[in-house]
Amino acid sequence: MDAQDLTQLADKEFEQMLTSNIHPPTRDARTWAAITHPDNLPRARRILTHVHERTASVLRRRKTEREEFRVQCFARGEAGKREWFATRADFESLRRRTANFHQRVQRAITELGQEQRNVNRAQSHNAGQQSRETLRELAVAVQRHQAVHARNGGGAEQVDHELWQHLDRLTVPTGPGQHPTTLRTMLNIYWTDAQPLDDDPGRRTHSEHVTASPDPATAHPSVPQARRVPDQEDLTA
Repeated sequence: MDAQDLTQLADKEFEQMLTSNIHPPTRDARTWAAITHPDNLPRARRILTHVHERTASVLRRRKTEREEFRVQCFARGEAGKREWFATRADFESLRRRTANFHQRVQRAITELGQEQRNVNRAQSHNAGQQSRETLRELAVAVQRHQAVHARNGGGAEQVDHELWQHLDRLTVPTGPGQHPTTLRTMLNIYWTDAQPLDDDPGRRTHSEHVTASPDPATAHPSVPQARRVPDQEDLTA
Protein backbone atom coordinates (compact mmCIF):
# COMPACT_ATOMS: atom_id res chain seq x y z
CA MET A 1 0.00 0.00 0.00
CA ASP A 2 1.42 3.37 -0.99
CA ALA A 3 0.94 6.86 0.46
CA GLN A 4 -1.89 7.74 -1.92
CA ASP A 5 -3.81 4.59 -0.97
CA LEU A 6 -3.61 5.52 2.72
CA THR A 7 -5.12 8.94 2.11
CA GLN A 8 -8.25 7.22 0.81
CA LEU A 9 -8.83 5.23 4.01
CA ALA A 10 -11.34 6.20 6.68
CA ASP A 11 -9.88 6.94 10.11
CA LYS A 12 -10.88 3.53 11.50
CA GLU A 13 -9.18 1.67 8.64
CA PHE A 14 -6.18 3.96 8.86
CA GLU A 15 -5.92 3.22 12.58
CA GLN A 16 -5.98 -0.52 11.97
CA MET A 17 -3.26 -0.21 9.34
CA LEU A 18 -1.25 1.99 11.68
CA THR A 19 -1.50 -0.12 14.84
CA SER A 20 -0.61 -3.29 12.95
CA ASN A 21 2.70 -1.67 11.93
CA ILE A 22 3.83 0.11 15.09
CA HIS A 23 6.16 -2.72 16.18
CA PRO A 24 9.41 -2.47 14.11
CA PRO A 25 10.19 -6.24 14.03
CA THR A 26 6.81 -7.07 12.51
CA ARG A 27 5.98 -3.98 10.46
CA ASP A 28 5.75 -3.88 6.68
CA ALA A 29 8.45 -1.50 5.44
CA ARG A 30 6.46 -0.26 2.45
CA THR A 31 3.36 0.43 4.53
CA TRP A 32 5.38 2.23 7.19
CA ALA A 33 7.00 4.38 4.50
CA ALA A 34 3.51 5.29 3.30
CA ILE A 35 2.44 6.09 6.87
CA THR A 36 5.44 8.37 7.43
CA HIS A 37 5.02 10.11 4.07
CA PRO A 38 4.61 13.90 4.64
CA ASP A 39 1.04 13.69 3.30
CA ASN A 40 0.06 11.10 5.94
CA LEU A 41 2.35 11.89 8.85
CA PRO A 42 0.21 14.50 10.65
CA ARG A 43 -2.85 12.23 10.42
CA ALA A 44 -0.86 9.24 11.69
CA ARG A 45 0.37 11.20 14.71
CA ARG A 46 -3.11 12.45 15.50
CA ILE A 47 -4.72 9.01 15.28
CA LEU A 48 -1.94 7.26 17.19
CA THR A 49 -2.07 9.88 19.95
CA HIS A 50 -5.78 9.15 20.29
CA VAL A 51 -5.04 5.40 20.51
CA HIS A 52 -2.48 6.10 23.23
CA GLU A 53 -4.96 8.14 25.24
CA ARG A 54 -7.60 5.46 24.80
CA THR A 55 -5.40 2.61 26.01
CA ALA A 56 -4.25 4.69 28.96
CA SER A 57 -7.90 5.19 29.87
CA VAL A 58 -8.55 1.44 29.55
CA LEU A 59 -5.64 0.64 31.87
CA ARG A 60 -6.86 3.11 34.49
CA ARG A 61 -10.44 1.83 34.30
CA ARG A 62 -9.41 -1.81 34.61
CA LYS A 63 -7.25 -1.03 37.59
CA THR A 64 -10.16 0.72 39.31
CA GLU A 65 -12.56 -2.10 38.47
CA ARG A 66 -10.08 -4.70 39.71
CA GLU A 67 -9.70 -2.92 43.02
CA GLU A 68 -13.47 -2.70 43.44
CA PHE A 69 -13.75 -6.42 42.66
CA ARG A 70 -11.09 -7.20 45.27
CA VAL A 71 -12.99 -5.31 47.96
CA GLN A 72 -16.21 -7.17 47.06
CA CYS A 73 -14.47 -10.57 47.08
CA PHE A 74 -12.71 -10.04 50.39
CA ALA A 75 -15.98 -8.92 51.94
CA ARG A 76 -17.42 -12.36 51.17
CA GLY A 77 -14.82 -14.18 53.21
CA GLU A 78 -12.79 -17.19 52.16
CA ALA A 79 -14.98 -18.03 49.16
CA GLY A 80 -14.57 -14.50 47.85
CA LYS A 81 -10.79 -14.59 48.35
CA ARG A 82 -10.55 -17.84 46.42
CA GLU A 83 -12.47 -16.24 43.53
CA TRP A 84 -10.17 -13.23 43.65
CA PHE A 85 -6.99 -15.30 43.43
CA ALA A 86 -8.51 -17.59 40.77
CA THR A 87 -9.06 -14.62 38.41
CA ARG A 88 -5.75 -12.95 39.16
CA ALA A 89 -3.69 -14.74 36.47
CA ASP A 90 -6.12 -13.87 33.66
CA PHE A 91 -6.30 -10.26 34.78
CA GLU A 92 -2.52 -9.89 34.95
CA SER A 93 -2.12 -11.47 31.51
CA LEU A 94 -4.62 -9.05 29.98
CA ARG A 95 -3.04 -6.11 31.82
CA ARG A 96 0.43 -6.98 30.50
CA ARG A 97 -0.79 -7.30 26.92
CA THR A 98 -2.55 -3.95 27.11
CA ALA A 99 0.44 -2.31 28.81
CA ASN A 100 2.83 -3.71 26.18
CA PHE A 101 0.62 -2.38 23.39
CA HIS A 102 0.45 0.97 25.17
CA GLN A 103 4.25 1.15 25.33
CA ARG A 104 4.59 0.23 21.66
CA VAL A 105 2.17 2.99 20.77
CA GLN A 106 4.24 5.43 22.85
CA ARG A 107 7.46 4.41 21.09
CA ALA A 108 5.76 4.71 17.69
CA ILE A 109 4.53 8.21 18.58
CA THR A 110 8.12 9.15 19.44
CA GLU A 111 9.28 7.69 16.12
CA LEU A 112 6.63 9.61 14.20
CA GLY A 113 7.66 12.76 16.05
CA GLN A 114 11.24 12.29 14.86
CA GLU A 115 10.00 11.76 11.32
CA GLN A 116 8.01 14.98 11.56
CA ARG A 117 11.08 16.87 12.74
CA ASN A 118 13.01 15.49 9.77
CA VAL A 119 10.27 16.67 7.44
CA ASN A 120 10.22 20.09 9.08
CA ARG A 121 13.99 20.44 8.73
CA ALA A 122 13.87 19.41 5.08
CA GLN A 123 11.09 21.90 4.37
CA SER A 124 12.95 24.62 6.24
CA HIS A 125 16.12 23.83 4.28
CA ASN A 126 14.24 23.97 0.98
CA ALA A 127 12.65 27.27 1.97
CA GLY A 128 16.08 28.59 2.97
CA GLN A 129 17.55 27.51 -0.35
CA GLN A 130 14.74 29.24 -2.22
CA SER A 131 15.23 32.42 -0.20
CA ARG A 132 18.96 32.28 -0.90
CA GLU A 133 18.31 31.90 -4.62
CA THR A 134 15.90 34.84 -4.55
CA LEU A 135 18.53 36.94 -2.77
CA ARG A 136 21.12 35.92 -5.37
CA GLU A 137 18.83 37.05 -8.19
CA LEU A 138 18.26 40.36 -6.43
CA ALA A 139 22.00 40.88 -5.86
CA VAL A 140 22.75 40.14 -9.53
CA ALA A 141 20.09 42.65 -10.58
CA VAL A 142 21.62 45.34 -8.35
CA GLN A 143 25.09 44.55 -9.68
CA ARG A 144 23.86 44.85 -13.27
CA HIS A 145 22.16 48.14 -12.42
CA GLN A 146 25.47 49.46 -11.10
CA ALA A 147 27.34 48.14 -14.14
CA VAL A 148 24.94 49.94 -16.51
CA HIS A 149 25.65 53.26 -14.78
CA ALA A 150 29.37 52.61 -14.93
CA ARG A 151 29.23 51.60 -18.59
CA ASN A 152 27.21 54.64 -19.65
CA GLY A 153 29.42 57.00 -17.70
CA GLY A 154 26.52 59.03 -16.36
CA GLY A 155 26.28 60.50 -12.90
CA ALA A 156 24.48 58.36 -10.34
CA GLU A 157 21.86 59.70 -7.95
CA GLN A 158 22.01 59.38 -4.20
CA VAL A 159 19.38 56.61 -4.32
CA ASP A 160 21.58 54.67 -6.75
CA HIS A 161 24.53 54.75 -4.37
CA GLU A 162 22.31 53.71 -1.47
CA LEU A 163 21.04 50.77 -3.51
CA TRP A 164 24.55 49.64 -4.48
CA GLN A 165 25.79 49.88 -0.89
CA HIS A 166 23.40 47.10 0.09
CA LEU A 167 25.75 44.71 -1.72
CA ASP A 168 28.37 45.57 0.92
CA ARG A 169 26.03 45.78 3.89
CA LEU A 170 23.82 42.74 3.57
CA THR A 171 25.35 39.35 4.40
CA VAL A 172 24.49 35.67 4.11
CA PRO A 173 25.91 32.79 6.17
CA THR A 174 28.52 30.83 4.24
CA GLY A 175 30.64 27.72 4.78
CA PRO A 176 30.71 25.18 7.62
CA GLY A 177 31.08 27.96 10.17
CA GLN A 178 28.19 29.94 8.65
CA HIS A 179 30.29 33.09 8.59
CA PRO A 180 28.49 36.27 7.43
CA THR A 181 29.59 37.10 3.88
CA THR A 182 28.58 40.24 2.02
CA LEU A 183 26.49 39.99 -1.12
CA ARG A 184 29.29 41.55 -3.15
CA THR A 185 31.72 38.88 -1.98
CA MET A 186 29.15 36.25 -2.81
CA LEU A 187 28.83 37.76 -6.28
CA ASN A 188 32.60 37.87 -6.76
CA ILE A 189 33.24 34.32 -5.57
CA TYR A 190 30.08 32.21 -5.69
CA TRP A 191 27.37 34.02 -7.60
CA THR A 192 29.42 35.34 -10.53
CA ASP A 193 27.15 36.35 -13.37
CA ALA A 194 27.94 34.10 -16.35
CA GLN A 195 26.58 36.68 -18.82
CA PRO A 196 28.35 40.04 -18.28
CA LEU A 197 26.85 43.15 -19.75
CA ASP A 198 29.90 44.00 -21.81
CA ASP A 199 32.57 41.56 -22.98
CA ASP A 200 34.89 44.25 -24.35
CA PRO A 201 37.92 44.40 -21.98
CA GLY A 202 38.53 48.07 -22.69
CA ARG A 203 34.98 49.09 -21.91
CA ARG A 204 34.97 46.83 -18.87
CA THR A 205 38.08 48.61 -17.54
CA HIS A 206 36.45 51.97 -18.20
CA SER A 207 33.32 50.86 -16.35
CA GLU A 208 35.30 49.88 -13.30
CA HIS A 209 37.13 53.19 -13.35
CA VAL A 210 33.92 55.22 -13.63
CA THR A 211 32.25 53.42 -10.72
CA ALA A 212 35.33 53.39 -8.52
CA SER A 213 35.95 57.12 -9.06
CA PRO A 214 32.58 58.88 -9.38
CA ASP A 215 32.25 62.56 -10.04
CA PRO A 216 33.08 64.52 -6.86
CA ALA A 217 29.70 66.18 -6.95
CA THR A 218 27.94 62.84 -6.71
CA ALA A 219 30.51 60.92 -4.65
CA HIS A 220 29.16 58.88 -1.74
CA PRO A 221 31.07 57.05 1.01
CA SER A 222 31.65 53.34 0.45
CA VAL A 223 30.43 53.31 -3.16
CA PRO A 224 30.79 49.69 -4.32
CA GLN A 225 32.80 48.82 -7.40
CA ALA A 226 31.30 46.95 -10.34
CA ARG A 227 33.58 44.27 -11.68
CA ARG A 228 33.40 40.91 -13.41
CA VAL A 229 35.14 37.92 -11.87
CA PRO A 230 36.86 35.52 -14.34
CA ASP A 231 34.72 32.59 -15.44
CA GLN A 232 37.03 30.03 -13.85
CA GLU A 233 36.03 31.15 -10.36
CA ASP A 234 34.60 28.39 -8.14
CA LEU A 235 30.84 28.59 -8.52
CA THR A 236 30.00 25.49 -6.55
CA ALA A 237 29.43 27.02 -3.13
